[in-house]
Amino acid sequence: MSPSSVDLSDPLSSAEFAVIDEDRRVEIDRRHALVRDLLEREGYAALLIQQPGNFAWITGGQLNQRGGLTGQTGAVFVTPDARLIACSNANTAQFFEAEVSGLGFQLKERPWFEPRGVMVSDLCRGRRVASDTGVNGTDDVSLLLLGMRLPLSDYEVSSMREAGKIIAHAVEATARGMTRGRTEAEIAGEVAHRLIKRGVDPQRIQVVADGRGRRFRYWNHDQSPVHRYCTISVVGRYRGLFVGAARTVSLGEPPRDLLEAFERAALVAATGMFFSQPEWELFEVWSRVRRIYEKSGAASEWQQADQADIVEYEFGSVPLMPSSEFRLTPGVPIFWHPSVGPALLGETVVVTKEGTEVLTPATDWPTFPISVKGVNVKIPAILVVNN
Repeated sequence: MSPSSVDLSDPLSSAEFAVIDEDRRVEIDRRHALVRDLLEREGYAALLIQQPGNFAWITGGQLNQRGGLTGQTGAVFVTPDARLIACSNANTAQFFEAEVSGLGFQLKERPWFEPRGVMVSDLCRGRRVASDTGVNGTDDVSLLLLGMRLPLSDYEVSSMREAGKIIAHAVEATARGMTRGRTEAEIAGEVAHRLIKRGVDPQRIQVVADGRGRRFRYWNHDQSPVHRYCTISVVGRYRGLFVGAARTVSLGEPPRDLLEAFERAALVAATGMFFSQPEWELFEVWSRVRRIYEKSGAASEWQQADQADIVEYEFGSVPLMPSSEFRLTPGVPIFWHPSVGPALLGETVVVTKEGTEVLTPATDWPTFPISVKGVNVKIPAILVVNN
C-alpha cells in the first residue's frame, strides 16, 4: 500500500471518529421531549418520521436523502424512551459513524434488498402509531410536527445566522467578480462552489440576467451571457435549515427601468421586513405590503409571483398568502423575495421580541436605508461594477 492510499476495510482510528456536538445532543433531547409529550397527550405508542424536513429536525440537521432527491435513506421511529433510525445496511455506517454518532439514536437495520415498507410495517404492527405520512394506517400528525418545529430555538437561530453569512458572502463575492460575457450557468457554478466548500447545500440558484425576470419570475439559469446586469438569488440548506438571499450587480451604469423597478421592490422588501413583528398575523403584514405595491404604481406586480416564505426545515412550510392567519412569534424565520419587473430582492429575517433581525446582512456591499414608521431598514443596493 502506498503512503497516500487508505484501506477502507481498516477499522477507524480514534482521530477518525466524529466529534460529538454537545449542544446538538441537548437540542435533540429537547425535541425528543416534545415528541414524548405528544405521544402521552394523544395516546400514541410511537411516532414514525419519514419526511426529510421532520427527519432533519429530529436528528438535529441530518438528511435522509441520498444525493439530494434520489431516494430516502432512513426513517426515525420515536417512542417515549427511545429513538431508532431504521435504515438499510448500506446506510448504517454513514449514519452511526459520521452523522448521528453519540447522539442517542439506536439502530433498526434491514438488508438493502428488502423493501423499506417491510420494516416499517414490523415497527408499526400492533401499536397505535402517529406519523408524518399516514402510511400503514398510522395517524398523520404533520401539522402538529410543524408546531413543534416552529418557532425555532436559540440553537437553530444561531445555525441560521451562520448560514446567512455564508450565503450572503457567496452571492456577494461572486457578484463582485462579475465580468461581461460570463454565462448565467458559469455564475451559478461559482456560487455553488463557494457554498458547498463551506458546508451549505445549494437548493436553488437563480442567475437572472438583463431583465429576463420580467417574463420569468422563477428563472434559474442557462447558457446565456450577461451583458448589462443580473440578479443572483440563492436558497441554501445548512444543518437542515433553509436560508435565502439575493443581490443585483450592474456592469456599468444601471438602466433607468431597472433602477425604477428596484426602488419599488426595495420599498416592498423593507415594508415586509419591518412589519414581520411578533404577534402579527401574516395577512396583516400582507396588507401593508400590498399597499406599498399600490402606492408605488406597481399594483399588479404582486400577482406575478409569491412574495415571501416561512423557511425552516422545510422551504415554504407556511407560504405568505393574502388570507393567511398564521401568527408570527419570536423565532419564526421569513425569506422575503419581492419582485417588480426586472428587479428581484431577497433577504432572510427572523422575528424577535424587539422586531426583526436580518440573517443575511450585506457585508462588503452597498446599502441604502428606507424609512418605515420612522425606522431605517437597510436594503442591499445595486452594485455597479465597471469592467
